[in-house]
Amino acid sequence: PAPAQKKKVTPSSKPLKKIVIDYSKPANDGVFDGAAFEKFLHDRFKVDGRPGQLGDSVKIVKNGNTIIVTYYVPIAKTYLKYLTKKYLKKNELRDWIRVVAPSKDKYELRFYNVEKEDDEED
Repeated sequence: PAPAQKKKVTPSSKPLKKIVIDYSKPANDGVFDGAAFEKFLHDRFKVDGRPGQLGDSVKIVKNGNTIIVTYYVPIAKTYLKYLTKKYLKKNELRDWIRVVAPSKDKYELRFYNVEKEDDEED
């Protein structure tokens, strides 16, 4: 039998989904670089198995302290979370920042809640 070939995904005219990544909390503290994150997404986002070649299938736009990713092809929302976590790990921010989904079409980067311990050791 002939080997199975991958289907090429053709973009539709209207967007299938629009997802917002809000990184305002880490950016306001000066630990997160939004421009570098946008470039990382452009370079690493895979369409048809090829990274960085988005074409008309995916649009990534930086708007203030948010990045808006618009899909014209079916892509899993968790793939965006995976790439965000990969960026945080690469920049050694993964220990302090987490990715949270407050709504269906939005991700937020938040700091972990660290309780200050005032216990004195004897």
